[in-house]
Amino acid sequence: MPFAPFDWIDDEARRRADTGLVRTLRPRPAETELLDLASNDYLGLTRHPEVTAAAADAAHRWGAGATGSRLVTGSTALHAELERELADFCGFEAALVLSSGYAANLAALTALTGRGSLIVSDAGNHASIVDGCRLSRAETAVVPHADPDAVRKSLHAHDGRALAVTDSVFSVDGDAAPLAALAEVCRDEDAALLVDDAHGLGVLGEGGRGALAAAGLAGGDGVVATLTLSKSLGSQGGAVLGPARVIDHLINTARTFIFDTGLAPAAAGAALGSLRLLRREPERAGRARAVATALYGQLTAAGLTAVRPDAAVVSVRAPSADAAVRWAADCRTAGMAVGCFRPPSVPDGISRLRLTARADLTDEQIATAVATVRRTAPDA
Repeated sequence: MPFAPFDWIDDEARRRADTGLVRTLRPRPAETELLDLASNDYLGLTRHPEVTAAAADAAHRWGAGATGSRLVTGSTALHAELERELADFCGFEAALVLSSGYAANLAALTALTGRGSLIVSDAGNHASIVDGCRLSRAETAVVPHADPDAVRKSLHAHDGRALAVTDSVFSVDGDAAPLAALAEVCRDEDAALLVDDAHGLGVLGEGGRGALAAAGLAGGDGVVATLTLSKSLGSQGGAVLGPARVIDHLINTARTFIFDTGLAPAAAGAALGSLRLLRREPERAGRARAVATALYGQLTAAGLTAVRPDAAVVSVRAPSADAAVRWAADCRTAGMAVGCFRPPSVPDGISRLRLTARADLTDEQIATAVATVRRTAPDA
């Protein structure tokens, strides 16, 4: 027999092709004429002159890379400044910056749980939370989407350390978690609450301070937040926010912090620049929500099936995975980039176009986007 240890990959590739689940990379040019409703640049800051200047200044001052892990040479005064301002802005005692939002979720879940503990996870949670649960070695109970009673039942049946975890805004449909009810359940059951606020920061709460601030939960003793710097703040990286003793614990135990190279100075500088700009221009948060509401209203008025957005994500249902891929491609041909969510990214198996509202979209661009989605819509 010939030596062919990777022949199984060909079988997997054929299976993906047969089910319309092939994914490909499409490098984008620096400049494009496409109307962008695919990125997560909710506040339109990734190309803002102040933000790019802050990134360039940080690179010139601190170098192109962090040069090592945060515990060796990778921490700079810039990282500490960003952590102080993030914690203050979002209403938490302390913050810890990591190289990505994915790494932040893995850090929090693995460091705050472990063997003998319980994680109760929403069925709609992001893949980084799913992977963090798997790596934690804790018992994991996956409960129905946005169901505080199911969370209570799972927590009540467990004797020992426990944590409930949820996205604040779910990335597929853009709906918000019932944070107040979940917090009450966790208090009653003596469990911690971990909230991934990737899609809430910059969009929800007063001046974009996030979903936990909006729910009055920021800074609570039993509450920890994770977030990303790559969406509303237009940069790259992630962070964990919570009580100072939690952050100290992560510094000493979280493997995706201890053994990972620190966030590049340019990314830290850009995120700090965006955060300061948002403080001065808090109206950007409300504008992002208003754009999302307008997109939803006009799409549904046109007869399309969309989910009412709670933040800046607008989801439009497609009849199949293949139809969603064709629909997204036809939108691109018509001059607009949109997201395309298919299994396994969608927990319910229903494929979607995913439109992201941006604070810098004009009313004319909103109308153009709706007309394009309607004109290219596949037959049911």
